[in-house]
Amino acid sequence: MEKTLGELAEYVGGRVVGDSSVVIKSASTLGRAGEGDISFLANDKYEKQIQTTKAGAVIVSKETPNVSAPLLVAEDPYYAFMQIMVLLHGYRKHKKVGISPRAAISDTAKIGADCHIHDFVTVSDDVKVGDGCIIYPGVFIGQGAAIGNDCIIYPNVAIYDGCKIGNRVIIHANTTIGSDGFGYATHKGMHHKIPQIGVVVIEDDVEIGSCCGIERGTLSDTIIGQGSKFADLIAIGHGARVGAHCLLVSQVAVAGSTTIGHHCIAGGQVGIVGHITIGNNVTIGAQAGVINNIPDGKVVLGSPAIEADQGKRAYSMIQYLPEIRQSVRKLENQIERIISSVESDPEKPI
Repeated sequence: MEKTLGELAEYVGGRVVGDSSVVIKSASTLGRAGEGDISFLANDKYEKQIQTTKAGAVIVSKETPNVSAPLLVAEDPYYAFMQIMVLLHGYRKHKKVGISPRAAISDTAKIGADCHIHDFVTVSDDVKVGDGCIIYPGVFIGQGAAIGNDCIIYPNVAIYDGCKIGNRVIIHANTTIGSDGFGYATHKGMHHKIPQIGVVVIEDDVEIGSCCGIERGTLSDTIIGQGSKFADLIAIGHGARVGAHCLLVSQVAVAGSTTIGHHCIAGGQVGIVGHITIGNNVTIGAQAGVINNIPDGKVVLGSPAIEADQGKRAYSMIQYLPEIRQSVRKLENQIERIISSVESDPEKPI
């Protein structure tokens, strides 16, 4: 699809500075964009690139001087870029296959209107699937599970018995929803499995990446809040609760019975211990190890995780520790010599 810059500005509620008749066919980064591409500036560290970009147009938050490309001024450039990407390219199209005769669907399962269920899908007893769902090959849906409307479930996803999936949920390939929690009672050196009687509840508009594992609760349910988005390879422990509109980057692990508030962000490889509470609007830096409660609105980093301002100062000193150690040893030696000298001859000047 092609649009003029003026048409795009009208679509996103922005305004054009420069030639509004420029034709835009696609989108790219500032460094790679060429004629017919639109790019965006949402991070000040890339501001220099706007002077040299070959993009057909650039989305910005304010007018910028000495830029040869026409500008589309929008309140939120990244959001405007997203809207334009959807307009020009759309989302992935899903082939309409109806209900494959090679899918195994229980007689007691209820399938909504306009669903497309591919080969080798297993839908167990008493499952409910809403309207407009796409279920790709190899998906397993366990007994009594419920799936809302307009969900997309990619190949080889396993949804265990009793789990509840909301509307417009996307679950990517090879993810497991509702496996048993890691719960054992150790007695006389033996680990005895504890039945996990909770389920997983995934609320509306959640997206789960590939190869994630979300455990069912031991006693209470594991809950993933509305609008939250997970990248790949994320593990959520039994009974954990993730609030609405959170972003979890790849390889985050949340231990059981931990509660995470709304609008939180966890960078890659963050580890969070069990039975703690993380407040709302918390940001956790990549590879942080969270071992204590975190109040609302904090930014933390490091292992153990501490407030970002303190952490930056503390961790910046690590490279100087060998030199500091040598200096401390020299001072210790000097102090020992002084003490020894005083003890041997108290009248001697130091």
